[in-house]
Amino acid sequence: RLREIPATAYYPLLEDESKPVESQSLPSSASNHDMTSSAALPLVIREKDIEYQFHRIILYERLLTAYPFKRPYIWREARIDIPPLVRAYVWAALLEVEGDIEGAYNSVDKETPTTTDRQIEVDIPRCHQYHELLSSPAAHTKFKRILKAWIISNPHYVYWQGLDSLCAPFLALSFNSEALAFACLSAFIPKYLHKFFLRDNSPVIQEYLAVFSHLIAFHDPELSNHLDGIGFIPDLYAIPWFLTMYAHVFPLHKIVHLWDTLLLGNSSFPLCIGVAILQQLRDRLLSFGFNECILLFSDMPEIDIERCVQDSIKIFCSTPKSATYRQHARPVKPKAAEDRPNLSYYSIDYHDLPQTDLSMEPIPLEELKGEKCPRISAEDLIELGELAGAAYSRSPTKKRQNSKPMILIVDVRLYEDYRRGTLQGSINIPFQTAFSPEGELNPCPAVQALNARRNQVIVVVGNRGRNAANFANELVRLCYARVCVLHKGIDVFRTTGLITVPPADI
Repeated sequence: RLREIPATAYYPLLEDESKPVESQSLPSSASNHDMTSSAALPLVIREKDIEYQFHRIILYERLLTAYPFKRPYIWREARIDIPPLVRAYVWAALLEVEGDIEGAYNSVDKETPTTTDRQIEVDIPRCHQYHELLSSPAAHTKFKRILKAWIISNPHYVYWQGLDSLCAPFLALSFNSEALAFACLSAFIPKYLHKFFLRDNSPVIQEYLAVFSHLIAFHDPELSNHLDGIGFIPDLYAIPWFLTMYAHVFPLHKIVHLWDTLLLGNSSFPLCIGVAILQQLRDRLLSFGFNECILLFSDMPEIDIERCVQDSIKIFCSTPKSATYRQHARPVKPKAAEDRPNLSYYSIDYHDLPQTDLSMEPIPLEELKGEKCPRISAEDLIELGELAGAAYSRSPTKKRQNSKPMILIVDVRLYEDYRRGTLQGSINIPFQTAFSPEGELNPCPAVQALNARRNQVIVVVGNRGRNAANFANELVRLCYARVCVLHKGIDVFRTTGLITVPPADI
């Protein structure tokens, strides 16, 4: 298979100055003139294609040799796929693992007995023991050393069951390098599971589950209403998902493909994976009652991981960044000594973006749990509605000149308040008179406009009271999708100059 490959294939061109980075394609070969056609095949087929893997491995080896300077290129190639033979090193690059990892690992005392040793020894023999490597005595020893090293290195955290499942993919990939597995685990947890391993992690997990519930309602209100109606809340099934980033519920051969994409997203991407899983099981869930749902998730049913990955990407890209805001997410990363280019708008956490008066702020947990819809920041509203003009857009998506805004703003204040000033393009449906005694929206021109644009993101705007959230909750009950509430109300726009007097005929 490799006989006709030219010698130049061993030294692929990493940069083509005549083309922008985004448009540079995969290398060609004698038997396959454009590797892009192979890249379109299912992942399991690509991983068994010898020639395709040859080109990918050669390319990655050159990029990894130049890490961290070529990290943006590694990230770009990882969006296509990651060859199994170099996956451990690519994951480390995506997690920004650098420095003397061997020295750091060797400096940790992994031999002195600790209070968690007994629990670790109980958990390890139950962790992915179908896997030939991880079921070996050598793996059990490595498992224990890595877990002890992490616990000792993070004295503010405690050992929770599930940490062994998090460690398993890294150990399986870096079996001959405990230091690399430890370094990856140490970089992974702060990004995706910040504060999850505190002794009292209840506020952190409860906030995470509340945001997850909002995301379900945002993308699939019918399913959200059904699950809420039968009392099947995320607390009953989703905690093992998020505490282990799905490593406890899927076999390793699925986890590596899932994490290949997970590592490209920000800390909110796991929430989108959860929604994608529910949507894949949607028909069954809608027909099940509480007991059937409990039985269904007691042993995770078969999930098409490739479809799950693609669905989660769509969900992630169609969700306003601030809609997944969490006050317990990872704080702002310290700036590196050298300025590195951003890999992607979508891989940046909301906390890492510049914060202003228009940004999100912490929301009390009880208030968060009392709402069915996510909140979005004034910044996102300006961005999605292009209220400040396309020139001020932060989004990487190039919009057509004649494209319509992706949002519909529904102002639920009294008509008198609405007439004094509102946001451009908004419609007015006063909350006090919006619904009939039967709970349906009262017909009016504004409701007709709302129904005509149900495929857009519906942003409910009000004062800082509860009317906007209550109106949004009612829209979810009526199965309106993509409903969210403006955080801090319309008053947040008072100093922006974006509030205008609506035309008289609206």
